[in-house]
Amino acid sequence: MITIIKKTITCLLFFSVFLCSGSETGAYILSGPHILQLMLQNIGKSKGLLIEQQLKILNEMQQDDSQSDFIELPETLRFSFPRKFRSDIIAKNIQRTIIISQKGAWSLTDGSISEYFETRFDFYKDIFLYNSRELLGKRLSLLGVNIDISSFGRFQGRTAYVIGAQYPDESVPQVWFDKNTFRPFRWIITGKALENPEDFFEIRYHNWRKVNRRWYPMLIEFFHNNIKLREIKAVNIITEPSFEKDIFNIESIRSASAPVINNSEDLSDGMLEIKKTIEQFKKIYE
Repeated sequence: MITIIKKTITCLLFFSVFLCSGSETGAYILSGPHILQLMLQNIGKSKGLLIEQQLKILNEMQQDDSQSDFIELPETLRFSFPRKFRSDIIAKNIQRTIIISQKGAWSLTDGSISEYFETRFDFYKDIFLYNSRELLGKRLSLLGVNIDISSFGRFQGRTAYVIGAQYPDESVPQVWFDKNTFRPFRWIITGKALENPEDFFEIRYHNWRKVNRRWYPMLIEFFHNNIKLREIKAVNIITEPSFEKDIFNIESIRSASAPVINNSEDLSDGMLEIKKTIEQFKKIYE
């Protein structure tokens, strides 16, 4: 009788530990919305962010690790949460501004304003820009991530929560979050779908650093079919910036800007390539 009681207690204890462990073999998995909420709580909140960074555009035809052929541009990002964003690239003979808000998206390139259509290279910012569970959930859903699906996964030896797919399925859009910190480290935007196997696009977030109670990745990489096309390195982060009143107002920029005419003959081959790349930001991989 005592032996039976001991076995019963042992089984109950084992079953209890199994339920509470959140094991990867099929116990309790957090829901997608709950993971998003924990992520937002973990990375912290602020009224805005100002990021100074270096954008490196690699030669996609170069498939070795030398990375000797690239263009590097200084870029400044401004976030006014939850929906205002501005990016500025100012280099020799080139100026490009992108503004995104509830009123729409616009670009100003060398004095010429036009409607801006975001590409997959722009989506990395959305993890930070839409800083509520509801807004981020809607944004991810709009970009094809089914937030009602969640699972456990492993990538490069790292355990993660996956929103948008049942691991190991990589054929659909999905976001990966570190199982312990809930900070995102991988976003598959275009999966390994049978109908388009040569269009696998992902963003990876690395080296998260805490600045005044706010976490931000110091390195972001962009891959297409496992070939790195771009990387962004954060240089300086200001967590409570003070922005000018009209800095996100495209009409203000329009009225203050005059068309700029650049003489192509005055530009080096390298600068012409930079200019061409910037002007085609919105057309690449659409």
